[in-house]
Amino acid sequence: MGIKPHAFVAMPFGQKAGPDGSIIDFNRVYIELIKPALEAAGLFAFRADEETQPGDIRVDMFQELLIADLVVVDLSINNPNVWYELGVRHALRSRGVVLISGGQATKAFDVYTDRKLRYTLRDGGPDPEQLEQDRARLIEMIGATMESWHGRKMSPVYQLIPNLQEPDWRTLRMGNLREFWEAYDAWEEKITQARRLGRVGDMLILADEAPVSAFRANAWIRAGKALRRIGHYRFALEQLDKGLAIEPLNIDGLREKGMCLQRLAQRGERGHRLASARSHYRAMLQRDPKDAETWALLGRVEKDAWSASWRLPDAGPAQRLDDARYEDALLRAAIDCYETAFRADPKHYYSGINALVLMALYRHLTGDERYAEVFGMMAGAVRFAAECERDQENLYWAKASLGDLQVLIGDADSAATAYKEAIAINRDNWFALDSCREQLLLLRELGFAQDKVDAGIEVFERALKRLPLPGREWEPRRVFLFSGHMVDAPDRAAPRFPDSKVDKAGQQIAELLQGLDAGPDDLALTQGACGGDILFTEVCQSRGVRVSWMQPFAEPEFIRRSIVSCGGEAWRQRYLNVRQRLDQAILAAPEELGDSPDYAERGYAYERCNRWLLYTALVWGIEKVHFVCLWNGEHGDGPGGTSHMYQEVAQRTGQVHWIDTRTL
Repeated sequence: MGIKPHAFVAMPFGQKAGPDGSIIDFNRVYIELIKPALEAAGLFAFRADEETQPGDIRVDMFQELLIADLVVVDLSINNPNVWYELGVRHALRSRGVVLISGGQATKAFDVYTDRKLRYTLRDGGPDPEQLEQDRARLIEMIGATMESWHGRKMSPVYQLIPNLQEPDWRTLRMGNLREFWEAYDAWEEKITQARRLGRVGDMLILADEAPVSAFRANAWIRAGKALRRIGHYRFALEQLDKGLAIEPLNIDGLREKGMCLQRLAQRGERGHRLASARSHYRAMLQRDPKDAETWALLGRVEKDAWSASWRLPDAGPAQRLDDARYEDALLRAAIDCYETAFRADPKHYYSGINALVLMALYRHLTGDERYAEVFGMMAGAVRFAAECERDQENLYWAKASLGDLQVLIGDADSAATAYKEAIAINRDNWFALDSCREQLLLLRELGFAQDKVDAGIEVFERALKRLPLPGREWEPRRVFLFSGHMVDAPDRAAPRFPDSKVDKAGQQIAELLQGLDAGPDDLALTQGACGGDILFTEVCQSRGVRVSWMQPFAEPEFIRRSIVSCGGEAWRQRYLNVRQRLDQAILAAPEELGDSPDYAERGYAYERCNRWLLYTALVWGIEKVHFVCLWNGEHGDGPGGTSHMYQEVAQRTGQVHWIDTRTL
């Protein structure tokens, strides 16, 4: 990957006197030892004196100490600025510090027991004879510190005050904006745009490109949420786990993970049971026993467990009713969770109305009046909380809750009227309307308040008939992801994919897609470069497969680099002919994702485009992806070639179809 974690170096600048009076050139220490070690360990090194923009250097330093993935602190001398910076980092973050010193290690009490790396000095700089060994030890220590991010807290501040919480970096942005924060603004805007457009693949690339872990964690969790909303729970879990690996106590990420575990269990996915989601939420509640939202989510798990116990495929209506009555203990568990949530936060009318509905069902099924007293009290509280809702995003759910309340304590007309008021606020949200209908269908199955339930179902079904299923007008049966060699340039020294093999390659691609029965129900993703990409596109178009081109550069530059430079005018014309028949506009990474980050490695644009294509394919569901490659099995001429795409795909899915150019 071209993007690196961010490391800030706190150390003296220039030449300073050491403890024994000898001069130490700290610029040499940085250039010869620290910076190469950080880069070898895969981090981007930054020192405060490298900031060239105008502004208060202390503000820059505070920002770095807050958000950097790692801070390397050189304690060779008693420099007050360095000690101050170490203290700030210890106060702001509980982990991510590497201590080093040249010569004698510090005996300062507060860090005396901390592990430090001692490097060797000679003639005012790193000892040439020991430099390679010192650099290797520093690389090892950096790697160990990054890997143990969630182990023991390193900061003495957080060790001695265990309940102290790290500050949210988003709330501590201050002072004049530097390039770093301007780049963050542009990145955040692209993330928001991708979310609004439903382009989760774009979100995942942008998450990879965040310059520090705090940004990446936030983006991965948001991408996981977007994936969960469109029903791709396994891929969502992958992103959420990446975000939670950095911020293990992120409450949004933890809730989203629980919802994914629950949905996978509902779908009967192998290895996933409701017990996993239940245990996940219980662990969250051990940390915060008064979190109403988590109690409500646990209530949904218990409700699903109860529903699954009587909604058996072969059971008739009478059997289902009897089973629902028999599993009363599971029903009480769900009621207890929702009631606990509402007592923890009386504004949380969602949990309150769910508790009331299940209490009413319990009385309907068992005749037990145990909830009679609390029912009346909670009904008034839920009504008051829902009527106080002012947030426009939540207003539909408040009105729908009032409709549910009328099903419990009103009549058919009042229930229908309340539901109509809710629909008037949010008449175009198919999923929201269907969610309310599903609740009513469950009540109908159990014969509860038949006239009121039927009136509510009629209101929602009438509204839903006007709406298409959002996002499901067309969904590909399969996604064919292609990567292949460009045709050899005339001056290529060692042939790889010469013109003489082009026709045979096109024939094998056609045979492969015919064997896979590729057709109009499928989607194809590739770049459109001369050679394999265009051959693949031509075959797809002949079979009616929808094709989308996603390119690493703006199209004029892409044509220059990936068409004309190797294939000349003949392939340019072939490109233009295929381009005219594309179903969708060409997507260019600089326009959709922004320019590649300044700190990206050479060739990153090609790696970026490979992962962009892959993520876009995976969003449709890992099981749908078929990777087709035209490849000689060797490493390419530079980063981001077919070998890179093969490695990226192979670790995620086994559906790889390899056409070996050596056998053509």
